[in-house]
Amino acid sequence: MASEQNRPQGHKGAKKVPLKVSAVRGVTAEDRAADKKSMGQVRTTIVFLAVVVIAYALYLVFTGQVDEFVSSLSGVDAGWIVAGVVCFLFYYVFGVLAYALSIIGDPDCPVGLRDLMSVEASGVFFMRMTPNSAGAPPAQIYRLTRAGLSVGAASALNFTRTLLYEAGEGIFSAIMLVFCGSYFYETFGDVTLIGILLFGFKVLQVGGILFLCLFPRPVMVLGNWALRFANRRGWLKDEKYEKAYAFVNTQVMEFSRAFKSSASNVAEMCATMVVSLLQLGCMYALPYFVLRSFGEPADFLVCLASGSMVELLINAVPLPGGTGGAEVGFSYLFGGMFGAYLPAGLVIWRAIEYLLPVIIAVPCMGMRSVAGGASLNRRWNRFWGRAKAFVHGEKRGRGSTRGGGITVNPKAVRRAPTAPSSVEERIAAGKKAAAERGKGSKK
Repeated sequence: MASEQNRPQGHKGAKKVPLKVSAVRGVTAEDRAADKKSMGQVRTTIVFLAVVVIAYALYLVFTGQVDEFVSSLSGVDAGWIVAGVVCFLFYYVFGVLAYALSIIGDPDCPVGLRDLMSVEASGVFFMRMTPNSAGAPPAQIYRLTRAGLSVGAASALNFTRTLLYEAGEGIFSAIMLVFCGSYFYETFGDVTLIGILLFGFKVLQVGGILFLCLFPRPVMVLGNWALRFANRRGWLKDEKYEKAYAFVNTQVMEFSRAFKSSASNVAEMCATMVVSLLQLGCMYALPYFVLRSFGEPADFLVCLASGSMVELLINAVPLPGGTGGAEVGFSYLFGGMFGAYLPAGLVIWRAIEYLLPVIIAVPCMGMRSVAGGASLNRRWNRFWGRAKAFVHGEKRGRGSTRGGGITVNPKAVRRAPTAPSSVEERIAAGKKAAAERGKGSKK
């Protein structure tokens, strides 16, 4: 009542106008739970990595390599290390660009650029901090749903992006084997078969995912049979059985639809694949920069090929960041290149490839785009329209759009009076009005 009494009388008959409030889709409890579970895995990983660091330090002490390690680090050329860091930053940039290419064709997609930066940062972080990268998909899906996508759409987008990334690893390794297969055989002999087996495992992995996308119904039938078989024998509890059953009968078909929809746009898929290959190249090239920082000669193509083989080995080890497999693979493939600098080179490479991305990803994971902003599709069309207008010499205002926006005439803006002249005119008009009022009162 008090508020009604204090309300101005002029607003008594004011017409109520409905307000439109833009809001993103609510995040489900399952997404939050999955994200929290990923963070729990991260805490376990931190303890595990601390143990690994202590073990490595003790190894250097007991083998008498501490002095050699310190002297090697003191002679490092910091310029090449900075170049390696910049190279890996482009890995992150290309990752965001690959996600952007996956959604840029949808004019109504609510996911913005900052949302994608958060999604990619989550992938970089949890890929390195959870066993077998298991925490990356839930964390990325959580951030996509927070940006406004449904759970099904977010899962499908993440699944398609993961498929292209995994396929990119296989394609990149195949290209490297074609160009550097003779180097591996001449240098490592029959051990090269291990690299070929790792490549074959990647091919089978990607092939299985493709089969799931292209033939979802046989996968659903087989999955349901396997779930019932495990549930009847008590290997799978009822609660987990229901969750797995719901996943097989809903998400598999959603993944298939999303992949087929993306695959129908061949140009977009090819562009995303090219960007994924560039992204992987930025990671595989890191040993080259580390080698040059010690003043050692390095073949860029051989470093790329060896780096791709190390990453295949990392993916095959079910530990956070492929711990153990990464160190063994790097020492074996790059031991002859680094020589006495191997312990220091391994530490620097691991710091750039593993620890630095984790540190950079942490502040980016919380980024969010402004709700209700223009989609990436509309922003790109607006930018492309202005670029074509500039090339053809057309004069278009900042606010002009093909959709009927506000057009600004630059000449009219230049002819507008400046602030001092408008003030002087107002003073002169005021004096004139006062003089006229004076004359009227005299009469």
